[in-house]
Amino acid sequence: MERKNWYKLDNAAKIVPSTARGANTRVFRLTCELKEKVEKDMLQIALDETIDEFPFFNCVLHRGIFWYYLEDSDLRPVVELEHTPACMPLYIPGHKNLLYRVNYFDKRINLEMFHVLADGTGAFMFFKTLIIRYLQLKHSLSEDIKPVDEFSVEEKNVDAFTDNYSKQKGLKQLKEMSSVKAYQVSGELDENLLPHLLEGTVSSSKFLELAHQHNTTVGVLCVAIYIKAAILSMNRGQKKRHVVVSVPVNLRQFYHSGTARNFFGVINIDYDPANYDGNLATIIEPVDKAFKEKLSAENIEKTMNSYSALEHNLAVKVVPLPIKDFTIGRFDAAAKKGVTTSMSNIGRIKMPKEVEEYIDRFSAFMTASSQQVTVCSFGDKMTFGEASPFKTHRVMLNFFRCLSEQGIEVELGSNDYDEEVSE
Repeated sequence: MERKNWYKLDNAAKIVPSTARGANTRVFRLTCELKEKVEKDMLQIALDETIDEFPFFNCVLHRGIFWYYLEDSDLRPVVELEHTPACMPLYIPGHKNLLYRVNYFDKRINLEMFHVLADGTGAFMFFKTLIIRYLQLKHSLSEDIKPVDEFSVEEKNVDAFTDNYSKQKGLKQLKEMSSVKAYQVSGELDENLLPHLLEGTVSSSKFLELAHQHNTTVGVLCVAIYIKAAILSMNRGQKKRHVVVSVPVNLRQFYHSGTARNFFGVINIDYDPANYDGNLATIIEPVDKAFKEKLSAENIEKTMNSYSALEHNLAVKVVPLPIKDFTIGRFDAAAKKGVTTSMSNIGRIKMPKEVEEYIDRFSAFMTASSQQVTVCSFGDKMTFGEASPFKTHRVMLNFFRCLSEQGIEVELGSNDYDEEVSE
């Protein structure tokens, strides 16, 4: 009998199974909307060929004595017409099933993935390869067309946290992240805690122009406008609490890594509503300053090591998995009280010129117990994807109203029939 390979989880992935509960399935969705309807059979062939380049993704998750681990699987993914709610759980304890799925509807191709396998940037490596292969088959394009950021199979599978770890007091930084009680987004919960997705698309060039008008970057402006939208959603009592936006940071750009596995850190941007005077500049300036400080080389090193600390801490190592699950779950719940939302900016999605004409846009969504916003752009379409178990989208609708007031048109879409969205 052939012995199967098994893999340790990377350091960011170690906490994922312990924190996947309720509405927060820790499943994210990447979507590519084409300019033509999707053909299932060709998509299946493209998926079969793509997974061979990412063998690490074709694993199942097991519980060990001290940690979860991944094992090679003979299971093969099957493309399906989308017929279930978005971002349903992929990891079911005791079941051997793949940790990703590919489905389609009309012109859209969706990749959903359990966060154990990859972060948004890593999953996009897989997704872009899949889309390119599908379009090659569909339109008889050259097989020499490759993703712009192509890496070898070995580079894609590496655990970059282990490769770049240096011993620091990472656990101390993790504790500091839960020391603030932030304003919490609220609303009427979905009875089944299903994710309600809201997608807003704007002109990339107009948003960039607005950022330049404020002498700042696109990432800073996204967070600043979100903070303004949150303040507009608060009552007087709520304004005593700070708005804290958690921002995942792609560590590949700092460590020159091509891994398709998780390799990100998180910085928290904290803003006191008392400092807001109605002028967006009073939010942009401190947010811009916080970004620059927290993205310094020294702080990036601390952020990276905070994830590695869990694995390298002896006291944590020897604790049996059920106790780890309970403790990490409690810590995660406490940390969430210190965050208003998470806003992940994946950035510009680069595709080979030969396939660009067939693609309309990309979008991304990440489930959360409260709310998470994911931003990406392709061509002149910049898309904000919100996933939330709430039936209403008060803060994000304020966000889009703020953009409209600046002369930026917004195209809205949703997976529900929320009356507020259709206004």
